[in-house]
Amino acid sequence: MANAKRMDWVDAAKGISILLVVMMHSTLGVGQDAGQIGFMHYAVTYSAPFRMPEFFLISGLFLSYVIGRSWGKYADRRVVHYLYFYALWAVIQLFFKTIIASGDVAGFISGLFFAIFEPYSILWFIYMLAFFSAATKWLYNNSVPHWLVLTVTAILQMLPSQEGTIIGYFADYFVFFYAGYAFAPQIFKLASWAQKNAMLAILGLVVWAGVNFGLVFWPSADMQPDHVTAGYASLPGIHLILAFAGATAICVFSALLAKFNMAKPLAWIGERSLAVYVAFVIPMAIFRTILFKLGIISDVGVMSLLVIIVAATSSLIAYEIVQKIGFGKFLYERPEWAKLEAGREKPDQAIKNSAPAE
Repeated sequence: MANAKRMDWVDAAKGISILLVVMMHSTLGVGQDAGQIGFMHYAVTYSAPFRMPEFFLISGLFLSYVIGRSWGKYADRRVVHYLYFYALWAVIQLFFKTIIASGDVAGFISGLFFAIFEPYSILWFIYMLAFFSAATKWLYNNSVPHWLVLTVTAILQMLPSQEGTIIGYFADYFVFFYAGYAFAPQIFKLASWAQKNAMLAILGLVVWAGVNFGLVFWPSADMQPDHVTAGYASLPGIHLILAFAGATAICVFSALLAKFNMAKPLAWIGERSLAVYVAFVIPMAIFRTILFKLGIISDVGVMSLLVIIVAATSSLIAYEIVQKIGFGKFLYERPEWAKLEAGREKPDQAIKNSAPAE
């Protein structure tokens, strides 16, 4: 993807993705501390079927640009790239959670050890991106047909899985990443069609939104302070269909935003999505603690919304400050020592590839 032109609607979809993730963690964190649910819990529940599937589908869209490279160059861009940020930010987040918060040195060391085998906290997605990328490359090199991969992974997605483990995450989400890669031409055609047929696309989005709402909240959704479970939308098969429908709907919605020149703000966030993903948990936890200590606001929904805004904007501000002062860029861009020799690029290509948007 080194020479691929950025597309506003793709970046806007990434922007929506990161905001949905920040929304979920912020809302459930506030709910857990308060022991109550708020109006933001309804938004978290509504997005449950498509929140992470959309992220992984978008992540696979441009894989065809690099999948034909040698293993060395491919691994540098799509495996080592993600593992570097996973390792770096796992250390940073564990340091804040154990050493800073409670002085638990043993907990810090233990956390680092287990993070190798069990994806750590919210960083699990970046760990799995490396894993998914390697798996897709292996399947490509061995000429395994798309239909077979999609069939097997769809069945895996519908089976019970071990949540929080590599195997569980693979079973739950690989089908969406691979579908983004396999169906990329069709997805781009759909986005183009939506921009040329806006009224029909909007009608389709309205229908999808209604169906998603009905299946999420019917017969009832189980909303607890620290977790939510959709209604019929959580059932095997139905969840898979709604996940693909929702991920596709976000693509169409983003394409329409781009058509009407409304995608820029979300696209700006999407271009910096990795910077938010890896860092938002720190300002989120700090601001949530401050809110509860001050006790000025009691409404859980309002508190959740404020935490979402602060967590996302703080991460973006930190990223922009680093870019301005030039110190700390290793937090968002891989230094030369963290690149494989076989995958090193020319300076001008490296600059183009440095944006943390993949």
